[in-house]
Amino acid sequence: MKKKLQLTSLMVLALFVMSACTASGTTSEITAESTDFWSRFVYFFAEIIRFLSFDTSIGLGIILFTLLIRTILLPVFQIQMVASRKMQEVQPLVRELRERYPGRDIESRTKLDQEMRQLFKQHGVKQSASLWPILIQMPVLLALFQALSRVEFLKTGHFLWINLGGVDTTFVLPILAAIFTFLSTWLSNKAMVEKNGAMTGMMYAMPVMIFFFAMYSPSGVALYWAVSNAYQ
Repeated sequence: MKKKLQLTSLMVLALFVMSACTASGTTSEITAESTDFWSRFVYFFAEIIRFLSFDTSIGLGIILFTLLIRTILLPVFQIQMVASRKMQEVQPLVRELRERYPGRDIESRTKLDQEMRQLFKQHGVKQSASLWPILIQMPVLLALFQALSRVEFLKTGHFLWINLGGVDTTFVLPILAAIFTFLSTWLSNKAMVEKNGAMTGMMYAMPVMIFFFAMYSPSGVALYWAVSNAYQ
């Protein structure tokens, strides 16, 4: 859980940096003629969103794009949930190991680490499984952020009263993104057999981070985040 929080924080920080770069005008426009791999990847995402908008609303395209991505990632999130459940089931055994090796010296910590690795292997616990959804979504979010900042037909797109290429000055989307992030995390924690301080801290810290991230990001990214967590 701690690693997941750190990785999520890193993702949000990376998007903050990209937001600052966009605001300072250091990014160039991406077009169909762009040749480098990342620009072509970003433009590909932009074309998918335009196709899903049905020539009516870029906002609709982003919503459908989000639902499509989340549906495709359902197997990955299922793996994450199974891994989290298995981790919860072995917590009593983990506590026993910590009580057996309470020392802070190198020998005790090494022995504890070896025993925990063996325990996780015996029970089929894969700690890395909980990180896959975040790792997979990171390039998607970065590409979406870049598309809304650097592809002309997305920069000028609108959803209701909101310019999707600019920040939401009404704070509606940042607030919705934060609320749905809190609800999805709260529901996940509610399903856990055992709870700890890290999980509780993440439940409250994540919505705050997402709110501030959404404040300085293109509104289309905030829309993606709100719909994604509502779907979850």
